[in-house]
Amino acid sequence: MAGSPRRAAGRRLLLPLLCLFFQGATAILFAVFVRYNHETDAALWHWGNHSSAANEFYFRYPSFQDVHVMIFVGFGFLMAFLQRYGFSSVGFTFFLAAFALQWSTLIQGFLHAFHGGHIHVGVESMINADFCAGAVLISFGAVLGKTGPAQLLLMALLEVVLFGVNEFVLLGLLGVRVWAGLGVGWSVPGWGLLSSCVPPPQVRDAGGSMTIHTFGAYFGLVLSRVLYRPRLEKSKHRQGSVYHSDLFAMIGTIFLWIFWPSFNSAPTSLGDGQHRTALNTYYSLTSSTLSTFALSALVSRDGRLDMVHIQNAALAGGVVVGTSSEMMLTPFGALAAGFLAGMVSTLGYKFFTPILESKFKVQDTCGVHNLHGMPGILGALVGVLVAGLATHEAYGDGLKNVFSLIAEGQRSATSQAMHQLFGLFVTLIFASVGGGLGGAWGA
Repeated sequence: MAGSPRRAAGRRLLLPLLCLFFQGATAILFAVFVRYNHETDAALWHWGNHSSAANEFYFRYPSFQDVHVMIFVGFGFLMAFLQRYGFSSVGFTFFLAAFALQWSTLIQGFLHAFHGGHIHVGVESMINADFCAGAVLISFGAVLGKTGPAQLLLMALLEVVLFGVNEFVLLGLLGVRVWAGLGVGWSVPGWGLLSSCVPPPQVRDAGGSMTIHTFGAYFGLVLSRVLYRPRLEKSKHRQGSVYHSDLFAMIGTIFLWIFWPSFNSAPTSLGDGQHRTALNTYYSLTSSTLSTFALSALVSRDGRLDMVHIQNAALAGGVVVGTSSEMMLTPFGALAAGFLAGMVSTLGYKFFTPILESKFKVQDTCGVHNLHGMPGILGALVGVLVAGLATHEAYGDGLKNVFSLIAEGQRSATSQAMHQLFGLFVTLIFASVGGGLGGAWGA
């Protein structure tokens, strides 16, 4: 009995001590390594005699604002449909994202923007950090209600590192020998300044179907499986929704739906690539919404719409075109992909989620497998297909902005498609192993 008060006091102190330690350590690392990039540093910008209007801030910041709203408002309120965990969904989203933004700036900086002994940051760094935070919040949706804030902080600490490594492997290392042998360096639009030994992107994934959605979903699902607790099944009735909680969740849905074209297009090269990405996402979302309403009425009792389907599956169109949205997917292709994603997601909520819980013991609290996991894999496969069909005739001179290795004759379209497929496999490995490690660490 004497030990109980001490254990309770230790639990109370764990979160504040972790927060203070991580914030202090991060601040020290920022002081030592982080510096403004040439677009942000007063001396460097004016030394180059640039026009103020040419600063990339004016081209990237509107997209960053949209992505930022998605992370802090969209994700938080989307998970507020659970009446018991409404405060947790919004509050812990705020908490986790704030930490992930700092930690990912360092991790991604060391991997993508480290030169001269320093990490150089600008508006692109802010966008990339938000993307990493998005993956962490997707994983959070799978374990909402099963973990406390201290465990979530440790989850984010590990996941941000694995997210950065997985992204670096996909965007830089697949096929590195070809370009290293040629002595080619590259500055990748939307992914920071890479050192001279790093090649152009080997796997295209502008909107993160693989690196964000698939990685975040399966990291969280494996983590949920490791943290499985039979007693939680007895309190499932407390995880239901009520009228006002569903209404709050729809706020998150609408914010995510409106801003998703910015999310997918934020890191793409300026010009036609960014324009095309926004259009493809826009049409895919409209199509997934229609298919969600149709399927929800078909599979629900008495033809009534299920709000869980509407809140989530309608967004699957944004996930499914994440990889292929900057490619020549065509408006028709975007509609077809979105319609299929809405169907897959809705059917997943109706039929696959119960199997996931009863057979595989995965308690997917917010259904991230249906919104992010399956549409993310489908999006990666759509990217494989579209990459395999890439030709000089279809892209013209723009081929070098999307598939630089194909344009330079260093890779065939079929080879690019195989690299895309292998990238999906690598992502699933990183996510699964990472989720297992995170669960063993936090159990």
